[in-house]
Amino acid sequence: MKIFNNRTLLNSVIKEYKQTNKKIGFVPTMGALHHGHLFLIEQAKKKNDIVVVSIFVNPTQFNNKEDLENYPKTVENDIQMLKNVDCDILFIPSVEEIYHKKIVSKKFYFDGLENKMEGKFRLGHFDGVGTIVKTLFEIVAPNNAYFGEKDFQQLQIVKKLVKKHKLPISVKGCAIFREKDGLAMSSRNARLNNEQRNAAPFIYKVLKIAKKKFITENHDFVTKWVENQFENHSLLKLEYFTIAEEKSLETIKVKQFEKKYRAFIAVFAGNIRLIDNIQLKN
Repeated sequence: MKIFNNRTLLNSVIKEYKQTNKKIGFVPTMGALHHGHLFLIEQAKKKNDIVVVSIFVNPTQFNNKEDLENYPKTVENDIQMLKNVDCDILFIPSVEEIYHKKIVSKKFYFDGLENKMEGKFRLGHFDGVGTIVKTLFEIVAPNNAYFGEKDFQQLQIVKKLVKKHKLPISVKGCAIFREKDGLAMSSRNARLNNEQRNAAPFIYKVLKIAKKKFITENHDFVTKWVENQFENHSLLKLEYFTIAEEKSLETIKVKQFEKKYRAFIAVFAGNIRLIDNIQLKN
């Protein structure tokens, strides 16, 4: 596995690969790798000749300074995991390498997708996401880029970014990878204490029941039912639960059987924020 810290050097190596018609797959991460990341790499290896993984904890997508400071960093372990799955290239840039002297995000407009759910509760978050993803896409110049559906809103925004900026990249969404007890894999899970970790699978349990209820009940009923499940929970605090149309992320008003819907949830376990989602059936 080749490791790069310099964007110019990496870009020149990528160009050499492309001159020999090598197909490049890219998996951007913020490190603290887990089996969900490895699943993305596995998908990338199936369809590409060279797989590039980046590790960069992007400061401009954190609206909470404490969350940024506490984000788990396990670089040595990450490197070993990537070697074990035969990753071809790892890019670990410094903040200065990405942002130079001015750590600010650019302003993006994603046709309103950025104002829904996560954007509503994390102001400026998707400007940060757009800034780092566009920068990494310009450096790596992949044919295919892989993102997990746990961050489904982010996935839709990256697809919109590629479309609006006419980037020659195919964005692939990969299914949520879960622990045996149903908890969606996340780097933040490592910060949960034992009590919180034991409680956290309740999130997915509620989502699965909500999915069943949505078949026969309207969205208001399902939403209120979910809110009630968390109302008196001693360890988990609901930030939001929303049922939205998959493509536009517009909150459902009237159920239309020709549309695809998904339920989105954000929950706090102490000061650790967990998100999840599930596709619904009409």
